[in-house]
Amino acid sequence: MEAPMMAKNFYFKWSSIRSGFNIFRRNYASQNRFYKNTGILKSEGKYEITLDQRKLKTPKGNLFTVDSEPLALAVSTEWNSQKDKILHSKMHLTTLCNTILDNPNNLTKLDIVNYIVNYLDTDTVLFQCNEDEDLLKFQESEWDPVINWFNKRFHVKLKKSVQMDVLPVSEEDKTTLIRHLMSYNFAAINGFVYGVDTLKSVILTLATIERFLTPDRAVLLSRLEEEYQNRKWGRVEWAHDLNQQELQARLSAVVLFVYFNSQSQKIQQKNK
Repeated sequence: MEAPMMAKNFYFKWSSIRSGFNIFRRNYASQNRFYKNTGILKSEGKYEITLDQRKLKTPKGNLFTVDSEPLALAVSTEWNSQKDKILHSKMHLTTLCNTILDNPNNLTKLDIVNYIVNYLDTDTVLFQCNEDEDLLKFQESEWDPVINWFNKRFHVKLKKSVQMDVLPVSEEDKTTLIRHLMSYNFAAINGFVYGVDTLKSVILTLATIERFLTPDRAVLLSRLEEEYQNRKWGRVEWAHDLNQQELQARLSAVVLFVYFNSQSQKIQQKNK
C-alpha cells in the first residue's frame, strides 16, 4: 500500500488499542510473589524469562520471548524487583511485551501507525489557551520550541491553534510521518502508542524518543496547564509528585522499549 493511501479516511478507536495494554493487568489483578529468583535464557535466537525454574508465559499462555537480550534483562529486573505482592501496574516493559506477543485485538502495524498520526489532530501541544493571557504566554514559551523542533526534524509544517475545530495537520504532513513511523518494527510502534497514551501527545512522545526531551521534561510539558495552576494557586506536593513520577516511569519504559527493539532490528539486519 502506498503511503498516501494510508492516511485517508482512517480512524481507529483508542479503546481497541488501549485494551491490549490493560488485559495483562486485569488477568493478574492481585497476586502474591510465588518465586524467589528470576533469570533469562537464550533459545532459538530469542530470549526467555525464568521465574525459578519455570518459563514466563503471557496472559494467553504464549511463551514470553523477546529478541533483545538487554530487554530480557530489563524485564527480568522488573519481576525481581517485586516484593510480597506483584504490582503488574508498575511493570511497564512486561505489559508492552505481553501486548505484542498476545496482540489481543489483532492489530497490524499500519493500524497503530494510523492511530498515532491521526492523534495529532488533538495533540496537547498544538492547542493553546486563548482565555488566559498569562497561560498562553507560558504555553508559547514552553511548547513552541518543541513544535519548531518537530517541524524541522520531520520536515513537516504543523501549526498550533486556539480553536479545536481547526485541524493543525495536513494530509501531506500525515503521510510524511506515516513513512517515518512505518520504518520501525511492530514492537517499537507499540512502544510509541504507549507513550502517546502517557503524554496525550505525539509530538512530546517523538521528541522524547529522539532524545530532544528527557522523560521528566516531557511529562512536565504534557501537564503544563496543571503546572501553571499549581504555581498560581499552590499544590498538594505528595499527590502531584506521585502522579508525575508514575508518568515518568511509564515514559522511561517507552524510551527503553523502543530503543531495545530498534537496536535488535539493526543488529539482525547487519548480520544478514
